[in-house]
Amino acid sequence: MNPIADRLRIQPVVVLDGALATELERRGADLRDPLWSAKCLIESPERIRAVHMDYFRAGADVATTATYQATFAGFQRRGIDRPRAERLMRDAVALAADARDEFWADPSHRASRSRPLVAASVGPYGAMLADGSEYRGDYSVGDLELTAFHRPRLEVLAACGAELIACETVPCLREAIVLARLLEDFPAASAWISFSCRDGSRTSHGEPVAECAAALRGNDRVVALGVNCTAPRFVGEILERMSEHADKPLLAYPNSGEVYDADAKRWNGHSDCRRLPDQVHDWYRAGARLIGGCCRSTPEDIRAIRAQARTMAGPPGSSSMMI
Repeated sequence: MNPIADRLRIQPVVVLDGALATELERRGADLRDPLWSAKCLIESPERIRAVHMDYFRAGADVATTATYQATFAGFQRRGIDRPRAERLMRDAVALAADARDEFWADPSHRASRSRPLVAASVGPYGAMLADGSEYRGDYSVGDLELTAFHRPRLEVLAACGAELIACETVPCLREAIVLARLLEDFPAASAWISFSCRDGSRTSHGEPVAECAAALRGNDRVVALGVNCTAPRFVGEILERMSEHADKPLLAYPNSGEVYDADAKRWNGHSDCRRLPDQVHDWYRAGARLIGGCCRSTPEDIRAIRAQARTMAGPPGSSSMMI
C-alpha cells in the first residue's frame, strides 16, 4: 500500500498541515517541558484535536500526530510506565483520526477534495534529548542504540491505524538509514523520511542531501523524502539536489525561517511564512509533491498554500479541483 502514490494519481500536490507545537503555544498551551507537544497528550488533548481540525478546515490533506516527542524514554523520565506511554501514543493517532472523521462526515467537504490522511510523527533521537541535537545530529550513541530507541515506538505507531509514518526532522544520514532499515520490518507501513538541513546542500549534521536521496533509493517502505524544519530560503536548492537521485516523490515543509535557541527555548529572527505560498510553484517545479509548513506556521499559512496548489494542473486524467 502506498497512499502517497495513490493520492498523487488524482491530484498534483498533497497539502501537508503546519506546525503543531508552536500552534498549541500560540493558543495558550505551556510547552516549556522536555515532552513538548506530547505534554498536551497528558494535560489537554482537546487542544491537539482542535488544531488538527483547523488544519483540515484550512485545506490540509494530512494531519501529523503529536508523537514527535512522545518516546518511551521521555515518558519514563516523567514517571509514566510503558503501558500508559503506549496508550498516549495511540491516543495521539486517535485524536487526529477522530478530527479527520468528523471533518469528513460533513458532505460539503467531499465535493472538491479527497479524504485526508493521518501521519504518525516519529521524531529523531535528538528530540528526546530536548537539547537541540535534532538540529545537529551529533549523537554519542551507535546504530544499535538508535535501533533500540526507535523500534518500540515504530511498533506501536505502525499498528495504530495511521495511513503514514512521518520520520521527520532527521538531522543525519546515519539515523535515516537506521529508520529505513527498521521500516523494512513493517511490510504494511508507508513512511516518509524528512531531513533538517543547515543550508541548501547539507543536512544539519553535514551530509550532502544528494547523498541522502541516493541512499534511500529502493526502499519500498519509504514512499517520499524531503526536507522540513529548515529555512524556506534553502528549500528550492535542497529539492533540486535531491531530485537528481531520488526514486520517490519529494516533500517540503519548512519552518518560518526563524532560528530556534535550544538553550533559551525561544525562536529568534524574522518569519518568512507570508512568503511560503509564493514559493509553492518553484518547489513543485523542483520536484516537491507534498508541501506544507513546520514550526511557526499556522492554519492560515496552510490555507494560502492550498490556494496556490489549486492553480496547478493535475496529472493526466485527474482534475485540479481535487485539491
